[in-house]
Amino acid sequence: MADMTLKTLIQIAKGLAAEFGSGCEVVVHDLTGGNIENSIVHIENGSVTDRTVGGGPSKAVLEALQKSQEELEDRCAYLMQTGNGRVVKSTTLYIRDEEGKPVYVFSVNFDITNLTAMSSALHAIIDTPAEEADGQEEPARIVTDVNSLLDELLEQSVKLVGVPVPFMTKEDKIRAIRYLNDAGAFLITKSGDRVSKFFGISKYTLYSYVDINK
Repeated sequence: MADMTLKTLIQIAKGLAAEFGSGCEVVVHDLTGGNIENSIVHIENGSVTDRTVGGGPSKAVLEALQKSQEELEDRCAYLMQTGNGRVVKSTTLYIRDEEGKPVYVFSVNFDITNLTAMSSALHAIIDTPAEEADGQEEPARIVTDVNSLLDELLEQSVKLVGVPVPFMTKEDKIRAIRYLNDAGAFLITKSGDRVSKFFGISKYTLYSYVDINK
């Protein structure tokens, strides 16, 4: 059944890529193999995010492994940013087995950088000074390997706390580590070593902070 599902997802990926062209990347992550650091089993137009088959997990993959089945929801039409600054419109779908467990992640990333530039040029012409653009957060980055993903999660944990690491209290660090734990950062091999070094604490202290969050 799993093989048939994967074949179907690959068939759909090829069709979408052919329909929308080279700016449409379609990625299939396999969650059944037990090797999350090489979760990409199929990709179309990988040049959009500079990823290939055998590449590492996205944040969406970690969420699929970390969250309960009830918490996990598909995400459609949200903005992301590649490492070289391209803006993509993304959709992430969790493909589940008969028991509701996520077994594949099917992602579409459509490069809208040029369209965004055209839109900005048009707005510059038609907008009036009285109009103000709605404030938007900068799109999250799409990373190409697990080391970059962990770097991204560490950066986000510091932003969440709002205090530079050297000035963090114990409570600040616990809050940051709670975010990392919830985001699935500790599913990455040897992440404990990097996280403990990043926050200037021992691995024993790190795991005690993780236990506090349970």
